[in-house]
Amino acid sequence: MIQTDYDSQIAAEHAAELAEKGLTFMEVAVFDAANFWMLLMRFAFNLLICWVIIQFFYYRKSRRKDYYFTFILFSVTVFFLLFLLQSIPMQIGFALGLFAIFGMIRYRTETVQIREMTYLFVVIGISVVNGLSMEVPHASVITANLLFIFIVWLLESNRFLKHTSHKIVLYEKIDFIKPDRYDDLLTDLKNRTGLNITKVEIGHIDFLRDCAFIKVYYKSDSDEINTIDNVMRF
Repeated sequence: MIQTDYDSQIAAEHAAELAEKGLTFMEVAVFDAANFWMLLMRFAFNLLICWVIIQFFYYRKSRRKDYYFTFILFSVTVFFLLFLLQSIPMQIGFALGLFAIFGMIRYRTETVQIREMTYLFVVIGISVVNGLSMEVPHASVITANLLFIFIVWLLESNRFLKHTSHKIVLYEKIDFIKPDRYDDLLTDLKNRTGLNITKVEIGHIDFLRDCAFIKVYYKSDSDEINTIDNVMRF
C-alpha cells in the first residue's frame, strides 16, 4: 500500500500561483496582459511624441527624408531596448554611455550637422525616458514629454531665436576685402546675390589667385534650412 502526503492548502496555493503567472514556456510567461498593454500604450505614446517633434519642427525646415527615417528608427529601437530589457540588471551609466556612443556616430558619406545631432539626442532622450519610467506616475511622464515639445517649438520659432542664414562665398574682388571698403563689399554682394545681407566675415585669403573666402549672413524669407550653404569647392 502506497501512502502519499497531500496538503490541500499547499496545493491550492500552488494552483493560485500558476493561475497568476499564466501559461509559461521554459519558465517564462507566454503572455502577460498587463505588460503587453503597457508596451503598446507606451510605444504608441513615445512614437507620437517623437513623430510630432520630427514632423512639425525638424522636417518642416530641413526636408531631409534620410534623417526622418533615421530619427524614427532610432526612437523605436531605443524604446524597445530599454522597455524589454529593463528587468535585466544593468547599470544606468552603462546604458546611457552606450546610447551616447550611438549619438556621436559620424557617417562616412556625410558629416552629421549639429542640428541633426541635436535632434538625434532629443529622440534618444525621449525614448530613454519613456522606456525606463515604468514606476513613474503617468502624469509626470506625460508632462515631461509635453515639455520636450514645448521647448523644441519655442527654440525653433522666430519668437525666441531669430534665425540668420549664412553662405560661404568665393569672392574675386580682392580690393573690396579691405576694412575701409566694407560698405563697397556689402553693396557688391547684395547686388550680385540678391540677398538681404546683414554681415560679412572675411576668411582665407589667396593672393596668388586674387580671391578670398567670405562668409555672408543674410535674412531669408523662407524658414527652410539649406543643407549645402557651407559646402564649398575650391
